[in-house]
Amino acid sequence: MNSSIPAPTIEYGTLAPLLVVFGAAVIGVLVEAFAPRYLRKSIHVPLTLLSLFGAFMLVLVQVLRGNVPTAPVAMGAVAVDGPALFIWGVILVLSFVCVLLINDEGHFVASAAAVPGSADEEEAETQGGGHTEVYPLVLFAVGGMLLFPASHDLLTMFVGLEVMSLPLYLLCGLARRRRLLSQEASMKYFLLGAFSSAFFLYGTAMVYGFAGTVSLPGINEAMAKSASLDPILMLGLALLGVGLLFKIGAAPFQAWKPDVYQGAPTPITALMASGTLVAAVGAVLRVFWVGLGNLDWNWRPIIWGVAALTMIVGSILAITQTEIKRMLAYSSIAHAGFLLVGVMATFGSAEQNAVSLKAILFYLAVYGITTVGAFAVVTLIRDPGGEAGHLSRWAGLGKRAPVLAGVFAFFLLAFAGIPMTSGFFGKYAVFAAALSSGTQPGDSMGGWMAGLVVVGVVASAIAAFFYVRVIVLMFFSEPAADGPAIAVPTMGTVAVIAVSLLVTVGVGLYPESVLGVANDAARSLFIR
Repeated sequence: MNSSIPAPTIEYGTLAPLLVVFGAAVIGVLVEAFAPRYLRKSIHVPLTLLSLFGAFMLVLVQVLRGNVPTAPVAMGAVAVDGPALFIWGVILVLSFVCVLLINDEGHFVASAAAVPGSADEEEAETQGGGHTEVYPLVLFAVGGMLLFPASHDLLTMFVGLEVMSLPLYLLCGLARRRRLLSQEASMKYFLLGAFSSAFFLYGTAMVYGFAGTVSLPGINEAMAKSASLDPILMLGLALLGVGLLFKIGAAPFQAWKPDVYQGAPTPITALMASGTLVAAVGAVLRVFWVGLGNLDWNWRPIIWGVAALTMIVGSILAITQTEIKRMLAYSSIAHAGFLLVGVMATFGSAEQNAVSLKAILFYLAVYGITTVGAFAVVTLIRDPGGEAGHLSRWAGLGKRAPVLAGVFAFFLLAFAGIPMTSGFFGKYAVFAAALSSGTQPGDSMGGWMAGLVVVGVVASAIAAFFYVRVIVLMFFSEPAADGPAIAVPTMGTVAVIAVSLLVTVGVGLYPESVLGVANDAARSLFIR
């Protein structure tokens, strides 16, 4: 062995947040294997919360020290740059508040192996059984969310995608109420997710066949040296795009979202609607910015069409929904389209790209926290069979629980982008970045960017209709005599709703508080 070749090193300080989350997940598995059943939850809850909080503090320490790497770490597999640190911080905060919701009683089945309504299930509930493995599964999913957008090569990105997705497939099928609906949602998510993962992996193989590497900068360099567009490259990029766009729920790959959001336990729905979306958009940005920087003119028209279709489909189909979680699912689809408008704007000078990236990061942060707050409110509106999902059951809620209805109405107004809410500044930042990108010299898509913003504004107006419809239903309809009950919120649920409301109001009044942090993160751009 040649002793002159240095051994590869892994920068543990830079990767510390990721290692803390995965380490806690492994400890959680050991707790499940060896700890007595009656002690497991009392160990899991503090372990999960402390690990997420500790990982967030490690991210904060790196940012405050100015210790942002300018080169990939872990032997070139992970790029912990400014945008990655911001995304990590957002995911960890969202995951922390979602765990507070998960900790509430009654969301998860006592025994997943028992047939719904059977004596075995009744016995498990009587004995107080519960699936405490939910906590290590959540930690593994969060670890995948952290790795996915920070991956510097396609193989590592695929590993992050699978580590993020596989626990979520299981968690979606563990709802305590409406078990068959939950299991159906889990199976649909698994099958469709497996197809999208296969597309992503096959696309990776195609791109490797063209470039001879799975490194994102290496792919970019190979395309720069190529005199013509190789069919294998184009097919590989198309397959990669299918895998990535599936994860953010962009049309026409959005079919899984309504069914999965409706059937999954609501705290898991909140985690998917916030953390998974943040991670997936971060991965899309990294692939298109770092790996496909030399193919701007080829991928931007396609993303233009996908963004327009996603906004229109999400907004129009949401009007037809009569179930609250399905409506929020279509709302999430529309918001994925708004985020793709920002992705379209990442073209031009370094200054313009930083502006566009700042807008996307800001949108992800404010949308994620508002989404968690909205689903936290949904968990409190109960029928005898579980959560009151049908919109007719929400009639007159403003008269029965005016504070709760008012909070939910404010979250809906934020989704609609009404001024004085965080949602308004999120949409404004993305649309302004897109218009600014369209004025770049030499950009023949300038007029198309303006057209995409017009589509976005029209979609926002359509979306405002179904948000306002719910508000009118809550405050201007008479409550039914057998209306749903309002569950007594736990301290965790109160904390989640309060934090979400404060952030939504605070950022709506003072957006510079988050815009400044997003700007600092975006200035360094992605490591290339």
